[in-house]
Amino acid sequence: MDQDNYLSVSALTKYIRRKFDADPHLQNMYVRGEISNFKQHSSGHMYFTLKDEKARLLAVMFSANSASLKFKPENGMKVLLRGDITVYEQSGQYQIYVKAMSPDGVGDLYLAYEQLKKKLEQKGLFSPRHKKPLPVYPKTVGIITSPTGAALRDILITVKRRYPVVNIIIYPALVQGNNAAKSIARAISIANERKEADVLIAGRGGGSIEELWAFNEEIVAETIFDSAIPIISAVGHETDFTIADFVADLRAPTPTGAAELAVPHMNEILERIMNRKNLLTRSMQEIVNIESTKLGRLEKSYAFRYPRKMYEQKLEQLDKGMERLKRESRRYFLKKNDSIQTLTAALKKQHPHENIERVKESLERHKKTLNRLMENNLRTNTRNFVQMTSTLSALSPLKIMERGYGLVFTDQEQLIKSTEQVSIGENIVVQVKDGNLHCEVRDIKERKSND
Repeated sequence: MDQDNYLSVSALTKYIRRKFDADPHLQNMYVRGEISNFKQHSSGHMYFTLKDEKARLLAVMFSANSASLKFKPENGMKVLLRGDITVYEQSGQYQIYVKAMSPDGVGDLYLAYEQLKKKLEQKGLFSPRHKKPLPVYPKTVGIITSPTGAALRDILITVKRRYPVVNIIIYPALVQGNNAAKSIARAISIANERKEADVLIAGRGGGSIEELWAFNEEIVAETIFDSAIPIISAVGHETDFTIADFVADLRAPTPTGAAELAVPHMNEILERIMNRKNLLTRSMQEIVNIESTKLGRLEKSYAFRYPRKMYEQKLEQLDKGMERLKRESRRYFLKKNDSIQTLTAALKKQHPHENIERVKESLERHKKTLNRLMENNLRTNTRNFVQMTSTLSALSPLKIMERGYGLVFTDQEQLIKSTEQVSIGENIVVQVKDGNLHCEVRDIKERKSND
């Protein structure tokens, strides 16, 4: 067969791809399956495998389409896809280019809501220890909502009815649409930068989950958490719960409920003031009654009725006290004088002059005793020395030498006691009474012992 009839692998793959692309049944296909081997590139592109019990299909979703997803795909998630089937020429495998994706069996918004709720809860944004207390008597209330919505009207009416002295600042924001989340977060940031409000109310009226979705965005949750000003969330109806409700310092079931939580009721304040006024009045009256009773007792006392007699009694008590003081003072001084006399006599006995004389006498006695002992010891040692000198002189080799004897040593100054210690021709030293003789051995004769 002619070689020109053979196709290259790339040509065959390109032909098959054109067949796929030209088939209208493979465009805008709706496919159901389970995600596995999910990977998301830093560019935003998503790569995964769509599988069921019997087959697998490679899938790609580019960032232009994945950016609109409200949830994050995960391995094991069952999804519904819409896309085009084509062939990837480099590997020769067919795959689906996904244009849209939604969870199978549950709405994508609900899934995204649950995923974000779990994520923020793990980060600690819902923890009660981060909740800030609301001011009891705020001076300024900030409202973050749409300036044209019914929620703003309900909040204003309720606040003015309950606490007309408070200032109100409106921070307008979009509460619905693609840019609503950024608008709400920006309004909260502006309120914190200006530091005008003591408490903030962020919310809107009721609606579907799509209409309330701005309050489920992560940027809004993190901005609420970072706010230094306490925030009350007031989104939708009482049955509506958003991520903002969990992060806020306090959740209100409705915008009207948020206004009631943000400010006290003026009538309640007045009632508390009246109660405290009455309590203060009763307390003051009780104090006046008690002090009046004390004053009455004092006015009826002996001192107020007979002040002169009281004065004369005190003078008499003073005179007696002075006499007692003089008597006690005299006795005290006499006692102290006796003590001084006793101490003076004892001091004389312990005078240093007496001690010095006694020590001098003792010293003189010890001196005489010491001299006597030293003289005795000297005589004894002198006598012993003479005896030992006589003995030593008798045993001294010098005495022997005076009788004509001498001592013989080798050159190494070793005493020669036997002929075996020297050899013929060896030098020796003979020590006599008045010096040393250096000699040489000419001959050696051994002396025979007499048996």
